Amino acid sequence: MSDVFNTLNHVNVNEHIEKKNGLSYLSWAWAWGEVKKRFPAATYTIYEDAGGKFYHTDGKTCWVKTGVTIDGLEHVEYLPVMDFKNKSIPVDQVTSFDVNKAIQRSLTKACARHGLGLYVYAGEDLPEESVDKTKAVSKKAPARAETADKKAQVKPEEEKQLPDKYITAIKANLKKGGIDENMFLKHYGKKTFKDLSMDDIHDMKGRSYEEMRNWA
Repeated sequence: MSDVFNTLNHVNVNEHIEKKNGLSYLSWAWAWGEVKKRFPAATYTIYEDAGGKFYHTDGKTCWVKTGVTIDGLEHVEYLPVMDFKNKSIPVDQVTSFDVNKAIQRSLTKACARHGLGLYVYAGEDLPEESVDKTKAVSKKAPARAETADKKAQVKPEEEKQLPDKYITAIKANLKKGGIDENMFLKHYGKKTFKDLSMDDIHDMKGRSYEEMRNWA
């Protein structure tokens, strides 16, 4: 194992993991900061297509290509440009915001190829060093613990519903931007505001009024 990978693979990133739609993410700014702290000469590259665009396309959907170079070794990452449901966005509907978000995620995954937070993308909960220290405990854990954990993750529908204060704030924001409520709910595939999730709210915060008005 190289010194670079060994160094980055033992960084505990748990406090910086963000959950969205069942997937785990790391902040690009934080990940890059951790890389630069340990390897100041590290660089990254955002690869443009032949026309100078920051994304590449097959005419149907598109993707970004980025690379992170540390100590002369570059790891390249390709990532589809996806919507808030992690589905590829048709190329004629892609916005600069979507592309920028994909670039940030792609660069974070390129850092992971060098070792930083790699265990997150492998579905683990702890970095390699911590896993080694807890192997004995894990082997003795009763089987029912896993069942209990799965049950704990399943919440009644009423617990998933948004509080009224969130709904009031969303409706006020939509009214301010001149955005039709039914159009808004249809975009997120929901029948009522109670059905919206926190992921939907976070996605909405990253959208401009102009963009949302064009959802019709």
